[in-house]
Amino acid sequence: PEETVTSSFASFIHGVQPKHLSKVVCHRSKRMILDSIGAGLVGSRTHVFNIALQYCQELYSSTAVSSVYGKPGIKLSPTLAAFTNGVATHSMDFDDTWHPATHPSGAVLPALLAASQMLPPSTKPNGLDFLLAFNVGLEVQGRLMHFSSEAHNIPKRFHPPSVVGTMGSAAATAKLLSLSTSQCTHALGIAASFAGAPMANAATQAKPLHMGNAARLGFEAALLAARGMEANPFILDSIPGCSGFSAFYSIYEPKPLAVPSDHHEFLLEKQDIAFKRFPAHLGMHWVVDAALSVRNLFINYAGSFSSSLIRTILLKVPVSKYINRPSPSSEHEARHSFQFNACTALLDGEVGLSSFTENSIHRQELRELLDKVVVEHPEDNVANFDKMYGEVTLLLHSGDVLTGKCDTFYGHWRNPLSRESLLKKFRSNASYVLSDEKIEAIIATVDNLENLSDSSQL
Repeated sequence: PEETVTSSFASFIHGVQPKHLSKVVCHRSKRMILDSIGAGLVGSRTHVFNIALQYCQELYSSTAVSSVYGKPGIKLSPTLAAFTNGVATHSMDFDDTWHPATHPSGAVLPALLAASQMLPPSTKPNGLDFLLAFNVGLEVQGRLMHFSSEAHNIPKRFHPPSVVGTMGSAAATAKLLSLSTSQCTHALGIAASFAGAPMANAATQAKPLHMGNAARLGFEAALLAARGMEANPFILDSIPGCSGFSAFYSIYEPKPLAVPSDHHEFLLEKQDIAFKRFPAHLGMHWVVDAALSVRNLFINYAGSFSSSLIRTILLKVPVSKYINRPSPSSEHEARHSFQFNACTALLDGEVGLSSFTENSIHRQELRELLDKVVVEHPEDNVANFDKMYGEVTLLLHSGDVLTGKCDTFYGHWRNPLSRESLLKKFRSNASYVLSDEKIEAIIATVDNLENLSDSSQL
């Protein structure tokens, strides 16, 4: 039969080999793995994670073989472990972000960690197999997003990890489980029927469920395909009158994915990842850096920070309704509020884990600053993580005007975190759960992942 887009993806998943991973891809993806584990470990201390964990423990009997972040005495069935760890990873919105916009690691890594523990000792994948499967999951997500110009902008209709993340999880676990080309085709088809979550649940406790479901349901799609379940073999193709994956995009132009021969250039080679310095929506990082910049100008001007000298705080940000929240009342709303993050940075000189506690959110001095905020949306400030900027202007009672602007925050793919900064973040996150000895052991294991004989050791 004639090759289709869907069959080309299945052939790629089946045919790609470890030799196709470049040093750059290995380096970048290991940074992602380490950062994602750290986000999951610190996320295992959140309320929404505990809800998800109790749900899995109480409502499902399980073949308990797969580990749960931050809970050394607990194991779950593989797919529920993937779900719970996916929730942990996104519970603080502290996980990595790619362009076009999605959170790629949290949808894939939990599924692979659970699957590696599920497999019998005689068929355990080694570390290089694990690394390859992880990159297959990233590649499928990236390729699917590049099929639509809509995906390049901050989303409006659905949360991308719930869609492309589910497909990436299916592809990654299909690779790790060594599914046939036909089974890979059906895994993608099944996963498409599991995909999708609306943006209206952003800034609520339900949003981390999107990541948990992506990891779990993609994994389940691969397991179902391995057992003979079939789905539409043209799921990624654009067929008039019958939407497959195109149901998620009004503009959708799919292209085949070539089977690697001697060389394959992964998208991760060309497009690095953004790592977050504090636990909030990526757009917040522009306004925080802009706010910190103008705060320094203010201190040089006045000698110290005093909100009483400020008449108006003018934010210039892109139009994006779900992250324009003038008065957030919960930690999840605060993580998705331009106003809250800018004012917290102005008041405290930093934004961190403690910024999103109930006491911090409801401080009187913070609320007074929020009341002074005015938001503008300049035409040149587009809702796109590769093009947007954040600008914070302080209009003082004296008539003076101070402005801070950020085009590229530290941690963005154009200005990547140094290894020192990435390790500092990981050690801080992991310290909520693990001893220093175990933290250093994880760092060493990820650094040496391609040489690991049994990936389940991770």
